[in-house]
Amino acid sequence: MNISADRLALTQELHALLIDYWHDVDTNWGRGAPEYYTPDGAFVGPAASYIGREKIRAFYKWREDRGDRTVVHGVQNFRADFDGSPDKATARWFMMLYAADGKPVLPTHPPIQIALVTDRMIKTAEGWKVTERKFDIWFEGGTPATNPKLDEE
Repeated sequence: MNISADRLALTQELHALLIDYWHDVDTNWGRGAPEYYTPDGAFVGPAASYIGREKIRAFYKWREDRGDRTVVHGVQNFRADFDGSPDKATARWFMMLYAADGKPVLPTHPPIQIALVTDRMIKTAEGWKVTERKFDIWFEGGTPATNPKLDEE
C-alpha cells in the first residue's frame, strides 16, 4: 500500500491534536477541550451526549466539581481518512480509559473502558475542529466512567 506524503502529514496533524485534547482533559480538567470542537460540535456517548461547546464545557466543569479524580485516556491505532477532501476527515481510534476517584498514586487496574471512537472533523479558519466525536464501547468494567446522568441514578 502506498501512503501519500499529504495523507501522512494530515494524519499526523490530526493525531497530534487528539493527543493535545486528551492531555488537557487528563491534566487540566478539560478546561480547553471545548475549543477543539466546532460551535455546534457533538460529544456522543452511550449514556449521554453533549451538543455545542457550552454543553461540552459544562460537562467538563461538572467533572472537575466532583472532586479529585485521576484519569488517563490512552489513544491507540489512530487512522484518518480524508473523505475525498483535504478539509474533511474521519478518524477512528481506540481509547483505553484508566480512571479512579482520588489523587495519585492509586492502585493499578485494567482499563475501565475500551471504546472505538469515530471523529468527524473539518478544517476551519481556526484550524481542524471536531464536528462529532462518537464513542462505541467495546469493553467495560470496574470503575464507572463519569457522567452526570449515571451519577444521578
